[in-house]
Amino acid sequence: MLGRQEFAKEFGRNAVMGMVHLEPLPGAPLYGGSMGAVIEAALADAHALAEGGCDAMLIENFGDRPFFKTAGPETVAAMTRAIGEVIREVTLPFGVNVLRNDPAAALAIAAATGARFIRVNVHSGAMLTDQGVIEGQAAETLRRRSVLATHALIFADVLVKHAVPLAPVDDVRAAKDLRERGLADAVIISGSETGGAADVSRFRRIAAALDAPILIGSGVRVENAAEWSDADGVIVGTSLKRGRRTDVHEVARVVQAVKRR
Repeated sequence: MLGRQEFAKEFGRNAVMGMVHLEPLPGAPLYGGSMGAVIEAALADAHALAEGGCDAMLIENFGDRPFFKTAGPETVAAMTRAIGEVIREVTLPFGVNVLRNDPAAALAIAAATGARFIRVNVHSGAMLTDQGVIEGQAAETLRRRSVLATHALIFADVLVKHAVPLAPVDDVRAAKDLRERGLADAVIISGSETGGAADVSRFRRIAAALDAPILIGSGVRVENAAEWSDADGVIVGTSLKRGRRTDVHEVARVVQAVKRR
């Protein structure tokens, strides 16, 4: 498993990981009919992240709502194509998240593209979501990784956004289970919804109890960046946009705010 020093060495201290939210892909209800347009938008966002100073980027099929629990082959193919085009031009370390919760697909894409990490929304335990009950598959994911993509780190959410546990869950215990039993390389803490700020008290409780890289997964803005100075990194998407596209000036502002000590 990845330690905090190893994380900082690979991604930087107070790492800023910017989101590339892919436009709707083939098969999704809102797909616009052109993979070229999907790739063009992804390239524009990725260039803005790199030019604005991000340390890494995370690419996901954000536009494919409503999501299946696991993705179809058309989604895996389209994501692999789009990511391949992006990394020809933008050389940031990158990860993959296949929504809603498909680590098997993410590992397949990582194996094909060289993604350094995957994000898994429900890695262990079970959550009630708008896709129904999603159960973690840590055992299957770790074994599949050993076959497909041994280089891919696993960044796992604790009590992921847009979801609630089926029964009361202690957040520190859930984070420990992710790390100690699910063997996650990093733990992600987010708010209750996309763009929603994470709970500072939850972060402090987990950080005090867990010797592992901890990332803030939503709601990071210039105004609250100082709250996360002790986090190993942040994953930022919504606050970097002007309209639908990522803006390089907003990226630079957030990066500067996060890294200011």
